[in-house]
This record gives sequence, structure tokens and C-alpha cells, in this order.
Amino acid sequence: MIRFEVGTEDLLHSRFAISPAFELDSLLRRLDRGGRLPVASAARLRPAFEGLRRHTELDAVLALQAGWMGADFLAPPPAGLAQTWEDDLATIRATPLAQARAEIAGCLAARPISDPRALALLDAPDAVPRLAEALDHAWRTLMAPDWLQLRALCERDVVHRAGVLGRAGWAAAIADLHTSVRWHEDGIEVSGMGAEQKVIPLAGSGLLLVPSAFNWPRAATYTSGEWPKTLIYPARGIAVLWEHPAPSPPGALADLIGRSRARILLALESPAGTTHLARTLGMTTGAVGDHLAVMRRAGLVDRARDGRVVLYARTAVGDALAASALTA
Repeated sequence: MIRFEVGTEDLLHSRFAISPAFELDSLLRRLDRGGRLPVASAARLRPAFEGLRRHTELDAVLALQAGWMGADFLAPPPAGLAQTWEDDLATIRATPLAQARAEIAGCLAARPISDPRALALLDAPDAVPRLAEALDHAWRTLMAPDWLQLRALCERDVVHRAGVLGRAGWAAAIADLHTSVRWHEDGIEVSGMGAEQKVIPLAGSGLLLVPSAFNWPRAATYTSGEWPKTLIYPARGIAVLWEHPAPSPPGALADLIGRSRARILLALESPAGTTHLARTLGMTTGAVGDHLAVMRRAGLVDRARDGRVVLYARTAVGDALAASALTA
């Protein structure tokens, strides 16, 4: 178990962030080790991954994923919720060669490799830009097609957590993150991290909280290296992507209110903003706004402001309609 000791200053400095680079790192680990993948994406991701291994220098990246270790410079810590892949890629490319060589040596000591092509790249003076190029190919091939939807789920998660924090405080917000995480005696405890308890003072720097799509279903921590002290947890609603393909709206509901409005109503299992819904469903923001306005007049959804964000939620009538459609 890991226990983060939390003081007053830590509560003030803790924050949420989204990490595209960590998501790519997690996806590559699953693909390399034959791990489970989201149902709707598995058929596309595995052949695409094998193609990248044949036609790019991705194997050199994979060589640095030693167990749960990795080269920190290939997955830099996010600055905040607005983090983009372009931000991460620029940081990776700016890594000093001496830092990269030290981290590469540590990874290879933990898991030696014999692939001559990967070893040659990792020893080359242009190793950093070549590794960055391989990661960029992987991002554009594997992650980019789904990233708007995945990012929307992570952003919706943060909006939900912020609401819990505002209504009930840190203890409730932490307890709501994951079954392995709890607030206990002025500390955050994460179980499933080894038999012995490891105590880590946050020392006024706070905790970085990162929702994830590809770390599902477990929580993870960063407690050393370049990252700040970090807790990574599965974003709310992400389990649906892992357990079921994206459902089409049931025929009767779609016939009654239209296919697009049915998709929006079913997506409002938890409150969401117009932009988040548009990204999740692959629709334009304007179209989602128009459909929400119609459903609001019909009494199926209502809206409320949460800070600067307007959130839509199903009414009791909308809940009953969605529930009856899903059980039909």
C-alpha cells in the first residue's frame, strides 16, 4: 500500500491534469504484451501496431518499457487539463541527450535486450529525435482516431470530481476516485501497491490527479523520477469502452425522438457539457446544442451551471425513457 501524507498546503496545490503521453505509453504496453483492449478498438489497434513495428522504429521505444518502469522523458508529466500531444512531443524532443542516455541505461539494466536494430538506435547521437518520431507515428496511427472521444471522457470525469470536491470536500472526492483509493487520517491510501506500506509525504507540493482511459481498471501512482507525486485512476464511464462495443440507440427510442437525440440522451448517464458530448459522440457542437434545446423543451433534460461550464443532465422523464429503451 502507498500512503500519501497530506497537509493543508497539499490540498491547495493538488490539481487535475490530462496526459496524452501517458495514455499512449499505457496503450503501447498493452499492445506489446498482449493485454486487453477496448472492445470497439481491438480489431483496428493490433494490426496497426504490428504494422508500426515493421515500418517504424517503434521497437526501440518498446525496449525502454521495462516492467512497470519506463524512460520518463518519453512520457513527460502534464502541465494541466489543456495538455495536448503536441505539447508532449515538443517536451520529448527537447530532452537533453545526457538525460536520455541515463534513463535509457537504467531501463536496459532492468530489462536487457538483444535486438541489434533497437540497440543501435538507443546508442545513436540522434536517439531522442528518432524515438520522438516513432512515438509520433504511433500517436497518429493508434491514438489520434479515438482521442477526441477519450479526452472528452477524461474531461467529463474532471468536471464530476470538481463537483464532488465543491459539494463534499477532499475526503469524498478522493473516495470517489477508485475502489483502491481512500482518505484515511489526513492521508490518501492506495491499496494493491505491494504488501508493505510506503509512506510518501507530499511536503506542500500537492498531488497530481490524472484520469486515464488505458490504465483501466486499476489505479497507479508515480512516486519518483521526473513526475510530481501522481495518482492515475480510471476515468468515469471508461469501463463501457472496455466491456462493450459502442451501442447503437435502441430502435424504438431512435424512432421516437430521432437517432442523434437518442444517442445524446443515452450519453447523459452523468451530466456533461455540449463540447464534451460533441467530442464523445463525434457530432458538431452546434448540432448537439440544437438537439439539447429540443429535448429541454420536451422535459427530457435540464441544465445547470457548474462554475464556467453549463452541464446538461437527464430529468426523471429522460431517465425513465433511457432506462426503458435499454431494457427493451
